[in-house]
Amino acid sequence: MESRRVVEALWDRIQARDWDGVAGLVAQDAVVEWPVSGERIVGARNYVAVNSEYPEGWAIRVLRIVADGDEVVSEVEVPHEGVGVFRAASFWTVRDGRIVRGREYWTSPGADPRPEWRAALVEPMETRRRMETPHAP
Repeated sequence: MESRRVVEALWDRIQARDWDGVAGLVAQDAVVEWPVSGERIVGARNYVAVNSEYPEGWAIRVLRIVADGDEVVSEVEVPHEGVGVFRAASFWTVRDGRIVRGREYWTSPGADPRPEWRAALVEPMETRRRMETPHAP
């Protein structure tokens, strides 16, 4: 399966809670890092468990996927009832139809305060409004 299609299928299967399907897309020895929280997930089984055990009330909305060979970048929005909206920029390496490595940056829109020193140079974004249109490159 083409690398881009692997990542598209990953997000589709996570949204569908198809955990066996997710496991089929992730290499057994895959490593996924979350630098913001300082965590590393080693192995397909742990990756599936981390995602499947997350408290319900969430959905996945893919904003964009860009691929170049084995390297794929995705941006998703994950609204969660009662918790808020999260965004993830994910950098994936896909080989032989499976994800072998990932690095995901999870945050919430507006979570980092704007430094006062640049207030005159920028304008605030509406954090809840979609600023981009989902598309395929």
